[in-house]
Amino acid sequence: MLVYKYPERTSWPSLLQRPVMDTAALETNVGNILADVKQNGDAAVRKYAQQFDKVQLQMLEVTSAEFIHAAAVLDADLKKAILQAKQNIELFHKAQQEAGKIIETMPGVQCWRKPVAIEKVGLYIPGGSAPLFSTILMLGIPAMIAGCKEIVLCTPSNAAGEVHPAVLFAAEQVGLDRVFKIGGVQAIAAMAYGTESVPKVHKIFGPGNQYVTCAKQLVNKSGVAIDMPAGPSEVAVLADETCIPSFVAADLLSQAEHGPDSQVLLVTTAGEIIEEVQKEVAAQLALLPRKDIAAQALENSRIILVKDTEEAMALLNAYAPEHLIVACKDDIGIADAVINAGSVFLGNYSPESAGDYASGTNHTLPTNGYATAYSGVSLDSFVKKITFQRLTKEGLQQIGATIETMAAAEGLDAHKNAVTIRLKYK
Repeated sequence: MLVYKYPERTSWPSLLQRPVMDTAALETNVGNILADVKQNGDAAVRKYAQQFDKVQLQMLEVTSAEFIHAAAVLDADLKKAILQAKQNIELFHKAQQEAGKIIETMPGVQCWRKPVAIEKVGLYIPGGSAPLFSTILMLGIPAMIAGCKEIVLCTPSNAAGEVHPAVLFAAEQVGLDRVFKIGGVQAIAAMAYGTESVPKVHKIFGPGNQYVTCAKQLVNKSGVAIDMPAGPSEVAVLADETCIPSFVAADLLSQAEHGPDSQVLLVTTAGEIIEEVQKEVAAQLALLPRKDIAAQALENSRIILVKDTEEAMALLNAYAPEHLIVACKDDIGIADAVINAGSVFLGNYSPESAGDYASGTNHTLPTNGYATAYSGVSLDSFVKKITFQRLTKEGLQQIGATIETMAAAEGLDAHKNAVTIRLKYK
């Protein structure tokens, strides 16, 4: 990790820049696959499954027998862990439910807002080097609580056409019974446009590699909603002299092992911890099965020494990290200064892993600086807020002149007349 000591604020933009890639060729390739699936449906999905995942799929949808087999073979301790995480995530997300409150803005004029579930949603769960069954809990649970009528889950199978049993067990526990063995761009296309087997959805959720991310952005342009823009995963750690260097190193590595394009950032007010953290990173890295991946990620990562906490928070808010860990003595006080972050972990005993799996908060979060304007996935992500109003005759008489005056000033006479005709009605 490169070390920068007391950098000038003018250097912050370049110092905090994420890796940039040329997406022109990527968009062309992804666009071609999307168009093929839109035109040719299941046949195109099977073709790309053979091409990219080396699997010949007969049935695209997971059968009830496969769900039963998954539950039978999955390790008992992992089942128990999934159920504990499910309980915490449900508890946190159920607390986000809102009841519409009627506001009388003036006598006879009532307004309210009602949350209504998005009817059809699609969840994408990556396979690849690690099956992210935890993401099923993070997406499926709020979708079920919201009351989405149709929930489709797509995830790639292995070369034998099998989906990891933890993925199927988690899906079953959440209540998701429509699971398709489709990965990559073809999965996003199938959910966006619909095929003979896969229903078309209104909104697509879930992480993925650069191809999946590009596919989501392209279908978004054609009218299918997505959860949020996304990039490689990232963590920033703010540490002072009270941090525990081995903990900080473990947090940095837990993010670095996601992928070679992941980015980790350590901002500290205590120069004396830098060498200790670096030693711990080296020692822990050597023991990791995914050390080659983590080592590549560390090449894009930085340690920044700043003069005080105020400057540290200014820098971190400019960076807008997906995950922010505050390993400082006044973690609660510092929390008030957080403006831009996806999810925040306070104190020495709050690893990012807790939020990734089981504390209850959602791990689907804005990356690549989008935390300046986007929130992570929540119950709100699966609902629309529809506003209502009801005016009595007396209410319209109270507010009518205001509407008429404003409509006339904008030159919209039909708008004005919609009020006038009612006021004159006997």
